Amino acid sequence: MWEEYRQAHPEGYRYSWFCERYQHWRRHLDVVLRQEHRAGEKMFVDWAGATIPVYDSTTGQAWPASLFVSVLGASSYTYAEATRDQQLQAWIQAHIHALEFYGGAPTLTVPDNTKTAVTRACRYDPDLNPTYQEFAVHRGMGVVPARPYRPRDCYQNNRHGQENSPPLCSCCHVSTMAS
Repeated sequence: MWEEYRQAHPEGYRYSWFCERYQHWRRHLDVVLRQEHRAGEKMFVDWAGATIPVYDSTTGQAWPASLFVSVLGASSYTYAEATRDQQLQAWIQAHIHALEFYGGAPTLTVPDNTKTAVTRACRYDPDLNPTYQEFAVHRGMGVVPARPYRPRDCYQNNRHGQENSPPLCSCCHVSTMAS
């Protein structure tokens, strides 16, 4: 790179100063790999932040609902559902409803490292909840959890495919979802 620089700028920086300036410039970069998603390949799923109040139409009483969010990777087509809790039964039921909404199952499901889906988070060999794994096999899907402590892996839930959209997933420490 320095040789190309010197060809373009014969009177420019010497090698050591060029390297120092380059390292300084490189430290300020926020390098992000843009992921290309094929249609039907990935579905990103997670619980979205803190609970939201849902009001009973007859009594007016509010109950705290957890918000399940599912986003298809290629199209950013989104499904969201309020559930009573974040237990396994609600997680599986919300997946069933999302798959019915989409009209099929993707090749891969990418959950964030929520305890409902992943019993032990590990970058190379995470342990999935056995019931969730059986559900995925039954539906013909693979499950590849996002890497722990890497919020950019849950790309679609975070950005919702829009430039100024608020983050939605809990790995980004968001307390509420604003639309």
